[in-house]
Amino acid sequence: MTEVIASPCATHSQSCCGDTVTLDIAEHACEVLQNAPVNAEYRHMIVAAPAGAALAQPGQFFHLACPPGAAGTSFLRRPMSVYGADPLRRTVEFLYKVQGTGTQGLATLLPGDTLDALGPLGHGFELPENTRHVLLLARGVGLATLAPLAAHAIAQGARVTALLSARSHALVMSAERLSATGASVHIVTDEDGSSDAARVEAQLEALHAETPFDFLSTCGSNRLLLLLQRLGQAWRVAGQTAIEQHMGCGIGSCYACVRPFREHAGSDRLTFRRVCWDGPVFDLQETTSW
Repeated sequence: MTEVIASPCATHSQSCCGDTVTLDIAEHACEVLQNAPVNAEYRHMIVAAPAGAALAQPGQFFHLACPPGAAGTSFLRRPMSVYGADPLRRTVEFLYKVQGTGTQGLATLLPGDTLDALGPLGHGFELPENTRHVLLLARGVGLATLAPLAAHAIAQGARVTALLSARSHALVMSAERLSATGASVHIVTDEDGSSDAARVEAQLEALHAETPFDFLSTCGSNRLLLLLQRLGQAWRVAGQTAIEQHMGCGIGSCYACVRPFREHAGSDRLTFRRVCWDGPVFDLQETTSW
């Protein structure tokens, strides 16, 4: 069952990997097919979704109505990035950390239950034409946001290198999924010291020297954002980052998710944009730290 939501604009044009599609923003009643833990902190949810929802692009998100959980009721929807979307199977996937009231409620959903998902929302990643080598640099929940980009980039003929950062090897996620798509995967962790900023920078410099990157992407860590901005400037390579932000409506009406961005790369002037409507994916060099 799908109910179209009345909004300031009921459609969103989304470019991804050279193709432009117009997606309807709608409230979808999705059947939960799986909602299983992947480690001590994260769960992987798969839902059956209408065709419009399953066309979600890498970097887009859904605004989820969370059921009550042990910590109480979440009155606002929870923005959740798309971990996977398959228009043939008509499924959408989410990878989420069980942390606050909303996600604790999501963790209670069982196969056969219904998830109320508004979307797909926002603007996702846009790969330039003839992109040859994409870097994915992610930590924590950023692994969920960037994972779909790998398959899209590889389908367009690009090579993908993914550097995944986590507190421990037990919390590393998506490595097998990324490898299965054809990405080259590198793992760094806090527990062995390999995630130290200086060591990550040296590793990225070596990878770039071997096969230069021509598109950079990151999500999940302010420290990694700043590192990739510096390297992008030095290498003269463009990129994008996906931003996490608390939201109210998710469709640009309430302005609760406004944050500052540089007017353009290298500019000292700031502009203010809605993360839900203008993003959540933004130019790497225009994004300010948080």
